[in-house]
Amino acid sequence: MEHREIEIFLTLADELHFGRAAVRLRVSTARVSQMITRIERRIGAPLFERTSRRVELTPIGRRLRDELRPAYQQVQDAVDRAITAARGVRATLRVGFIGAASGRFVLDVAEAFRAEHVDCEVSLRENQFGEGLGPLRAGEIDVVLATLPARGARQPDLTAGSVLVEEAQLLAVSARHPFARRPSVSFSDIARTKVLRTPPAISDYWDQTLLPPHRLDGRPVERGPCFATTQEMLALIGADMGTYPVSTQFTSYYVRPDVAYVPIHDAPPYQRRLLWLSAAETARIRAFDRAAAALADVPAGSAPH
Repeated sequence: MEHREIEIFLTLADELHFGRAAVRLRVSTARVSQMITRIERRIGAPLFERTSRRVELTPIGRRLRDELRPAYQQVQDAVDRAITAARGVRATLRVGFIGAASGRFVLDVAEAFRAEHVDCEVSLRENQFGEGLGPLRAGEIDVVLATLPARGARQPDLTAGSVLVEEAQLLAVSARHPFARRPSVSFSDIARTKVLRTPPAISDYWDQTLLPPHRLDGRPVERGPCFATTQEMLALIGADMGTYPVSTQFTSYYVRPDVAYVPIHDAPPYQRRLLWLSAAETARIRAFDRAAAALADVPAGSAPH
């Protein structure tokens, strides 16, 4: 198999979707389909099972993926090292993070990564909540560690790494709010509160997965003021100007006397994962994700892309 054939096969094996694979590879969907058909003819067996609703690897396809991926990774790493050496400068991986817990974890991952990749420096940048994925899409960073809703809307231009941590959802409310005295609330209870608004940069993919679509009487969920940073959010909540769903890490890193955190007993968990632009994926980014998975003690690639 040629290098491009291997790349297309492994990308489709990751995505299990011809359209998403085509976006990552920057080719047409028809091109991906034609290449896979050509590979299957050469091997003499189907590598993927295709239906109108899904694409899955066959047993032969899974075995080929598992045996090809390590060798392909070695080739990519060797090419990256050669390019870096030819330029005569050390490569730099720019890593963003959002939130105090993510910052501590990224520092540990960066240390482990540097020990294995002495030719690559890691620079860290804290992103504000309200920036969303803007710095990543603007090319200001290469990868970002973010806490996202487990059932969040997929971003077609992004690849998500391994699920590193799962955290329960809590509803942050004013210590004076009636919910502050309850042992837990339900997902539908959120609609009974005034929920803070997030900036447009993240509301499209964030709020739609965190909030009930409407109140029980059919009216829209009441929205409070907009916030751009975590401290702004907490200040507004403490003043009883709104509520917002947060992750368990807030009980350790953002303790305030005017804010209470109430478990949402029927909400899906948050997931802490690395995100990067699919079109800008490099061997170093994948290596950083593997280092993060090893530090978190989870299998690399443990979540679908």
